[in-house]
Amino acid sequence: MSSHASLFALGPALYLAAAGLMVLVLDSVGRTTRLPFALGSATFGVAAGGAAAVAAFTGGTLLGLGVGAHAFAAASAFAVAFLVWLVDPEGSNRLLVASVAVAGAVFSLGNAAYYLAYFATTSDASAALLFGDQLIVDQMSLLFMAIAASVTALVALASYDYLEGHAYQAEYYALVLLAATGMSLMAAANSLATVFVAMELASLPSFALVAFLKKNRGSVEAGLKYFLIGALSSSFFAYGISLVYATTGSLQLEAVASSLSGGTEFVGMLGIGMLMLVGGFAYKTASVPFHFWAPEAYEGAPAPISAFISSASKAAGFVIAFRVFTVAFTPAGFFASLGIDWVLVFQILAVVTMTLGNFAAATQENVKRMLAYSSIGHAGYVLIGLASLGGVASQGDTVLGASMMHLFVYGFMNTGAFLFIALVEYWGVGRTFEDYAGLGRKAPVACAAMTVFLFSLAGLPVGAGFLSKYVLFFGAVSAGFWWLAAVGAINSALSLYYYTRVVKAMWVEEPSEEYELQGRPTGLYAAVVAAAVVTVLLLPGFFPIAETAIEAANAVLPNAGDTTTAFFG
Repeated sequence: MSSHASLFALGPALYLAAAGLMVLVLDSVGRTTRLPFALGSATFGVAAGGAAAVAAFTGGTLLGLGVGAHAFAAASAFAVAFLVWLVDPEGSNRLLVASVAVAGAVFSLGNAAYYLAYFATTSDASAALLFGDQLIVDQMSLLFMAIAASVTALVALASYDYLEGHAYQAEYYALVLLAATGMSLMAAANSLATVFVAMELASLPSFALVAFLKKNRGSVEAGLKYFLIGALSSSFFAYGISLVYATTGSLQLEAVASSLSGGTEFVGMLGIGMLMLVGGFAYKTASVPFHFWAPEAYEGAPAPISAFISSASKAAGFVIAFRVFTVAFTPAGFFASLGIDWVLVFQILAVVTMTLGNFAAATQENVKRMLAYSSIGHAGYVLIGLASLGGVASQGDTVLGASMMHLFVYGFMNTGAFLFIALVEYWGVGRTFEDYAGLGRKAPVACAAMTVFLFSLAGLPVGAGFLSKYVLFFGAVSAGFWWLAAVGAINSALSLYYYTRVVKAMWVEEPSEEYELQGRPTGLYAAVVAAAVVTVLLLPGFFPIAETAIEAANAVLPNAGDTTTAFFG
C-alpha cells in the first residue's frame, strides 16, 4: 500500500457492504424480474471482461481503470447473475441469503488478512490514506476489520438456524452487514467527522437488530432503551467534536495534534470537549458509567445479536478511542501539563469498569445477563491499554498492542459464548444456571466448547485468553502501572467464580427434571465449534497476532520502542 492507494484498500469494508446490498437484491427479485436482472448482470460482466482484455492487450488503462479493476467488475457481475439465477421466486431463499452474508464476511476477513500479510512481509509498506486523509488503512485498522469480519461470519452462520420461522430474514442479514460495514469504517476513520459518521452507520442498524424480535416485549424494550441512550450519547459526542473543532479549527486527527502542539488558550473548552469524546467512547464500549444499556440490550436481543454487539461493536468502539487519543491528543504528558490528564480518566474508568462489571456478574442468576456484565468487565481490562500510556514511553506499544490482542481473542471466545446461549435458546432450555444442569450429558460437544470459552475468558490456559491477559498485565507493569495489573488480576480471579458456576451446572449438577433437546441445528453448532477451535488454536499460534498488534500500536504511538522481539524472544 502507499499513501495514494485506491479505493480497493477499503476492500474489507466494501465486501461487507456489497454482501448486504446483494442480500437485499436477492430478496427483492421476483418471478418477472429474475431473468432480466440475471441477463443484464451477465451482459455487464461480458463488457467488463472485454474491457479487461483490451487493457491487458494495450498494456495501459481503459476508462481510467486498469486490468485488475475491469476483471474484478466482470467477476462480480457474473457472480451477481449466478446468485440471481439461484433465487426461487416462490420460496424464502433462507439458505441463499445466509450463504451470501457468510461469504461476504469471509471474503472481508480474507482481504484484511491479505493486507496484513502484505504489511508483515513488505519492509517499505505504508498506510493508505483516502479521501483527503479522512480514512486510513494501516495495520491497526486492518486488524480491527478482521475482528469485525470474523464475528460477522460466525453470527451470520449461527443466525440461519436461530431465525428459523421468523420473518424479515433478508433484512436481518442486511442490517448485520451494514452495521459491520460501519464498524470497519470506524477502524479506518482518521477524522472526527468520519468517526462520527461511521459510528452512526454502525449504531443505527444495531438499534433495529436488538429489537428484531417484534413479538417479544423484552426485545422491543431493550431496543428502545438502546436507541434512547445511544441518541443521548451521540449528542454528547457530537458536541464534544464541535468543542475540539472550535479549539483547533480542524477535525482531521493529525491536524488536531499539530494545532495543539504549541498549546492552546482554550484549555477549558478543549478539556470539556475531550471529556465528552470519552463519554461517547465509553458508551460504545459499554464502560462505566455509560454501561447501563448493555445488560438490558444483551438480554433482550436475539442471542446472535448480543454476540455481535458485545464483540464486534465493542472492538470498533475501542479502535476509534485508540486512534483518537494516540494520534490527536498525544503525548499524554503534554496534555497533563495543560491540566487535561486523559490518562488519569482512563485509569479511573478501567478500575471502576472491570470491578463493577465482575462484581455485578457474580450476583447474576441469568446466564445471558451474567455474560453481559462480564463483557463490561472485559471492557475494563482493555482500557488498561489507554490507562498505561502515561508511563514508560518505550512500553506503550506493548500495553496498547496487548489490548488489541485481547480484543482479537475476545472476539472469538465471547462470540462463541453468546452463540452457545443462542443454541440453548433454540432448544428451549431456560436462561438460569439451574436450567443448565445436566446439559453436558445432553450436548457434550457444545458444552465442551462453552467450557473452553468460559475458562479462556477467565484467563486459564485452555485458550488464547490466557496469553492476551498475561501480555496485557505484563505491559501495564512494564509501563509502571503495576497496580492496574493487580486490579485486573484480582478481577480475573473473581470472574473464575461465576464462569465456573456455568461449568459446574453443565457437567456436575443433576437436572431437576428430565428433558430432551429438539434437533441439532447445523449452523449454530458449526459456529460454536468453529469459535472454540479458533480460541484453542490461537494459544499456540498467538505470536503472529501479538506481533501484528504490537506493530500496529508502534505505528500510531510516538516514541514507542519496538518491544516485539524483546518480549517474545
